[in-house]
Amino acid sequence: QIASATRSRASSSPALGELRSVLGLGAAPTRIEAFDISNIQGADAVGSMVTFVRGSPLKSGYRRFKIRASAGADDYAMLREVLMRRLGRLSEGRERHPNLILVDGGKGQVSTARTVLEDLGMGSIPVAGLAKKREEIYIVGRAEPLRLPRGSAALKLLQHARNEAHRFAVEYHRRLRGKRMRASGLAGIRGVGEKRAAVLLEAFGSLAGVRGASRDEIAAVPGIGAKTASSIYEALHE
Repeated sequence: QIASATRSRASSSPALGELRSVLGLGAAPTRIEAFDISNIQGADAVGSMVTFVRGSPLKSGYRRFKIRASAGADDYAMLREVLMRRLGRLSEGRERHPNLILVDGGKGQVSTARTVLEDLGMGSIPVAGLAKKREEIYIVGRAEPLRLPRGSAALKLLQHARNEAHRFAVEYHRRLRGKRMRASGLAGIRGVGEKRAAVLLEAFGSLAGVRGASRDEIAAVPGIGAKTASSIYEALHE
Protein backbone atom coordinates (compact mmCIF):
# COMPACT_ATOMS: atom_id res chain seq x y z
CA GLN A 1 0.00 0.00 0.00
CA ILE A 2 2.87 2.37 0.80
CA ALA A 3 4.50 1.64 -2.54
CA SER A 4 1.16 2.17 -4.30
CA ALA A 5 0.67 5.53 -2.56
CA THR A 6 4.18 6.58 -3.51
CA ARG A 7 3.54 5.73 -7.16
CA SER A 8 0.25 7.65 -7.06
CA ARG A 9 1.97 10.77 -5.74
CA ALA A 10 4.73 10.47 -8.29
CA SER A 11 2.35 10.00 -11.21
CA SER A 12 0.27 13.01 -10.18
CA SER A 13 3.18 15.42 -9.78
CA PRO A 14 3.46 16.35 -13.50
CA ALA A 15 -0.23 17.32 -13.58
CA LEU A 16 -0.01 19.27 -10.33
CA GLY A 17 3.17 21.02 -11.41
CA GLU A 18 1.66 21.95 -14.74
CA LEU A 19 -1.52 23.21 -13.04
CA ARG A 20 0.54 25.40 -10.76
CA SER A 21 2.29 26.89 -13.77
CA VAL A 22 -0.66 27.44 -16.14
CA LEU A 23 -2.96 28.80 -13.42
CA GLY A 24 -0.26 30.98 -11.88
CA LEU A 25 -0.63 29.46 -8.41
CA GLY A 26 1.79 29.98 -5.56
CA ALA A 27 1.94 26.24 -4.86
CA ALA A 28 0.82 23.00 -6.46
CA PRO A 29 -2.92 22.39 -5.84
CA THR A 30 -2.58 19.19 -3.82
CA ARG A 31 -6.19 19.44 -2.62
CA ILE A 32 -8.80 20.25 -5.27
CA GLU A 33 -12.54 20.54 -4.58
CA ALA A 34 -14.75 20.32 -7.68
CA PHE A 35 -18.43 21.36 -7.72
CA ASP A 36 -21.36 20.58 -10.02
CA ILE A 37 -25.11 21.31 -10.13
CA SER A 38 -27.73 18.91 -11.53
CA ASN A 39 -31.40 19.73 -12.17
CA ILE A 40 -34.20 19.64 -14.74
CA GLN A 41 -35.91 23.03 -14.85
CA GLY A 42 -35.11 23.44 -11.16
CA ALA A 43 -36.80 20.18 -10.11
CA ASP A 44 -34.98 17.98 -7.57
CA ALA A 45 -31.97 20.26 -7.86
CA VAL A 46 -28.81 19.00 -6.20
CA GLY A 47 -25.17 19.92 -5.96
CA SER A 48 -22.08 17.83 -5.50
CA MET A 49 -18.52 18.27 -4.35
CA VAL A 50 -15.68 15.84 -4.93
CA THR A 51 -12.19 16.10 -3.46
CA PHE A 52 -8.96 15.19 -5.20
CA VAL A 53 -5.81 14.90 -3.12
CA ARG A 54 -2.48 14.77 -4.96
CA GLY A 55 -4.33 14.10 -8.19
CA SER A 56 -6.50 11.21 -6.95
CA PRO A 57 -10.13 11.06 -5.76
CA LEU A 58 -10.64 11.05 -2.00
CA LYS A 59 -14.04 9.39 -1.50
CA SER A 60 -14.29 10.49 2.12
CA GLY A 61 -14.15 14.06 0.81
CA TYR A 62 -17.25 13.70 -1.40
CA ARG A 63 -20.37 15.67 -0.41
CA ARG A 64 -23.96 15.85 -1.69
CA PHE A 65 -26.23 18.88 -1.35
CA LYS A 66 -29.98 19.00 -1.81
CA ILE A 67 -30.79 22.54 -2.94
CA ARG A 68 -32.92 24.24 -0.29
CA ALA A 69 -33.56 27.89 -1.04
CA SER A 70 -32.78 28.52 -4.72
CA ALA A 71 -35.94 28.69 -6.81
CA GLY A 72 -36.37 27.88 -10.49
CA ALA A 73 -33.59 26.87 -12.83
CA ASP A 74 -31.03 29.49 -11.72
CA ASP A 75 -27.76 27.56 -11.81
CA TYR A 76 -25.80 30.51 -10.45
CA ALA A 77 -28.04 30.81 -7.38
CA MET A 78 -27.81 27.05 -6.83
CA LEU A 79 -24.03 27.09 -7.12
CA ARG A 80 -23.86 29.99 -4.68
CA GLU A 81 -26.00 28.09 -2.17
CA VAL A 82 -23.85 24.97 -2.39
CA LEU A 83 -20.62 26.94 -2.08
CA MET A 84 -21.94 28.95 0.88
CA ARG A 85 -22.89 25.77 2.70
CA ARG A 86 -19.58 24.07 1.96
CA LEU A 87 -17.31 27.02 2.58
CA GLY A 88 -19.26 28.01 5.66
CA ARG A 89 -18.00 24.82 7.26
CA LEU A 90 -14.45 25.76 6.35
CA SER A 91 -14.86 29.18 7.94
CA GLU A 92 -15.76 27.40 11.18
CA GLY A 93 -12.44 25.56 11.06
CA ARG A 94 -14.13 22.18 10.85
CA GLU A 95 -12.40 20.92 7.68
CA ARG A 96 -9.27 21.46 5.60
CA HIS A 97 -9.14 24.26 3.05
CA PRO A 98 -8.65 23.36 -0.64
CA ASN A 99 -5.76 24.71 -2.69
CA LEU A 100 -8.07 25.09 -5.70
CA ILE A 101 -11.82 25.24 -6.26
CA LEU A 102 -13.01 23.94 -9.64
CA VAL A 103 -16.48 24.69 -10.98
CA ASP A 104 -18.22 23.26 -14.03
CA GLY A 105 -18.68 26.20 -16.36
CA GLY A 106 -17.23 29.47 -17.53
CA LYS A 107 -17.03 33.13 -16.52
CA GLY A 108 -20.39 33.23 -14.77
CA GLN A 109 -19.70 30.23 -12.54
CA VAL A 110 -16.18 31.41 -11.74
CA SER A 111 -17.47 34.88 -10.86
CA THR A 112 -20.13 33.35 -8.59
CA ALA A 113 -17.55 31.25 -6.78
CA ARG A 114 -15.17 34.19 -6.41
CA THR A 115 -17.92 36.37 -4.92
CA VAL A 116 -18.80 33.69 -2.36
CA LEU A 117 -15.16 33.30 -1.36
CA GLU A 118 -14.72 37.04 -0.94
CA ASP A 119 -17.95 37.33 1.07
CA LEU A 120 -16.62 34.68 3.45
CA GLY A 121 -13.15 36.19 3.70
CA MET A 122 -11.53 33.38 1.73
CA GLY A 123 -10.51 35.33 -1.34
CA SER A 124 -7.03 33.81 -1.28
CA ILE A 125 -8.36 30.41 -2.44
CA PRO A 126 -7.96 30.25 -6.25
CA VAL A 127 -10.90 29.35 -8.52
CA ALA A 128 -10.99 27.84 -11.99
CA GLY A 129 -13.85 26.90 -14.30
CA LEU A 130 -13.76 24.16 -16.93
CA ALA A 131 -16.36 24.60 -19.68
CA LYS A 132 -17.49 21.41 -21.41
CA LYS A 133 -18.06 22.69 -24.93
CA ARG A 134 -14.42 23.45 -25.78
CA GLU A 135 -12.75 22.27 -22.56
CA GLU A 136 -11.58 25.82 -21.91
CA ILE A 137 -10.27 26.91 -18.52
CA TYR A 138 -11.53 30.16 -17.01
CA ILE A 139 -9.69 31.93 -14.22
CA VAL A 140 -10.17 35.20 -12.37
CA GLY A 141 -8.41 38.20 -13.88
CA ARG A 142 -7.92 36.68 -17.33
CA ALA A 143 -10.15 37.96 -20.14
CA GLU A 144 -9.66 34.98 -22.45
CA PRO A 145 -9.92 31.32 -21.41
CA LEU A 146 -6.93 29.01 -21.40
CA ARG A 147 -6.79 26.23 -23.97
CA LEU A 148 -4.41 23.41 -23.14
CA PRO A 149 -3.37 20.62 -25.53
CA ARG A 150 -5.56 17.51 -25.34
CA GLY A 151 -2.65 15.50 -24.02
CA SER A 152 -1.96 17.95 -21.21
CA ALA A 153 -1.67 16.24 -17.82
CA ALA A 154 -3.14 19.32 -16.14
CA LEU A 155 -6.18 19.34 -18.43
CA LYS A 156 -6.75 15.62 -17.88
CA LEU A 157 -6.70 16.09 -14.12
CA LEU A 158 -9.23 18.94 -14.29
CA GLN A 159 -11.43 16.90 -16.61
CA HIS A 160 -11.27 13.94 -14.25
CA ALA A 161 -12.32 16.08 -11.29
CA ARG A 162 -15.04 17.91 -13.25
CA ASN A 163 -16.47 14.68 -14.68
CA GLU A 164 -16.42 12.95 -11.32
CA ALA A 165 -18.32 15.84 -9.72
CA HIS A 166 -20.86 15.67 -12.56
CA ARG A 167 -21.27 11.91 -12.21
CA PHE A 168 -21.75 12.21 -8.46
CA ALA A 169 -24.36 14.98 -8.85
CA VAL A 170 -26.31 13.16 -11.57
CA GLU A 171 -26.34 9.95 -9.52
CA TYR A 172 -27.87 11.79 -6.56
CA HIS A 173 -30.30 13.71 -8.77
CA ARG A 174 -31.59 10.51 -10.36
CA ARG A 175 -32.06 8.92 -6.96
CA LEU A 176 -34.16 11.84 -5.71
CA ARG A 177 -36.08 12.07 -8.98
CA GLY A 178 -36.88 8.36 -8.87
CA LYS A 179 -38.00 8.62 -5.27
CA ARG A 180 -40.28 11.56 -6.05
CA MET A 181 -41.64 9.80 -9.11
CA ARG A 182 -42.53 6.68 -7.12
CA ALA A 183 -44.17 8.80 -4.47
CA SER A 184 -46.05 10.82 -7.09
CA GLY A 185 -48.09 7.92 -8.44
CA LEU A 186 -46.78 8.34 -12.00
CA ALA A 187 -44.51 5.30 -11.75
CA GLY A 188 -45.61 2.41 -13.93
CA ILE A 189 -47.55 4.47 -16.47
CA ARG A 190 -46.59 3.40 -19.97
CA GLY A 191 -44.29 5.89 -21.64
CA VAL A 192 -43.52 7.82 -18.47
CA GLY A 193 -39.97 7.65 -17.21
CA GLU A 194 -38.20 9.69 -14.56
CA LYS A 195 -37.60 12.64 -16.87
CA ARG A 196 -41.19 12.90 -18.08
CA ALA A 197 -42.53 12.48 -14.56
CA ALA A 198 -40.31 15.34 -13.37
CA VAL A 199 -41.45 17.55 -16.26
CA LEU A 200 -45.12 16.80 -15.58
CA LEU A 201 -44.84 17.52 -11.87
CA GLU A 202 -42.97 20.73 -12.66
CA ALA A 203 -45.66 21.77 -15.15
CA PHE A 204 -48.69 21.02 -12.97
CA GLY A 205 -47.22 21.35 -9.49
CA SER A 206 -48.41 18.02 -8.11
CA LEU A 207 -50.03 14.70 -8.96
CA ALA A 208 -53.43 16.31 -8.27
CA GLY A 209 -52.57 18.97 -10.83
CA VAL A 210 -51.74 16.34 -13.44
CA ARG A 211 -54.95 14.45 -12.63
CA GLY A 212 -57.00 17.60 -13.02
CA ALA A 213 -55.55 18.40 -16.44
CA SER A 214 -57.22 17.46 -19.71
CA ARG A 215 -55.61 15.20 -22.32
CA ASP A 216 -54.83 18.23 -24.47
CA GLU A 217 -53.24 20.10 -21.56
CA ILE A 218 -51.05 17.11 -20.73
CA ALA A 219 -50.13 16.65 -24.40
CA ALA A 220 -49.09 20.30 -24.59
CA VAL A 221 -46.33 19.77 -22.05
CA PRO A 222 -42.97 19.68 -23.91
CA GLY A 223 -41.78 16.11 -24.46
CA ILE A 224 -45.12 14.41 -23.76
CA GLY A 225 -47.24 14.27 -26.92
CA ALA A 226 -50.77 12.99 -27.59
CA LYS A 227 -50.11 9.25 -27.27
CA THR A 228 -48.35 9.46 -23.92
CA ALA A 229 -50.88 12.02 -22.72
CA SER A 230 -53.68 9.53 -23.35
CA SER A 231 -51.84 6.84 -21.40
CA ILE A 232 -51.34 9.23 -18.49
CA TYR A 233 -54.94 10.48 -18.52
CA GLU A 234 -56.40 6.98 -18.65
CA ALA A 235 -54.09 5.67 -15.90
CA LEU A 236 -55.03 8.52 -13.57
CA HIS A 237 -58.77 8.22 -14.25
CA GLU A 238 -59.27 4.48 -14.05
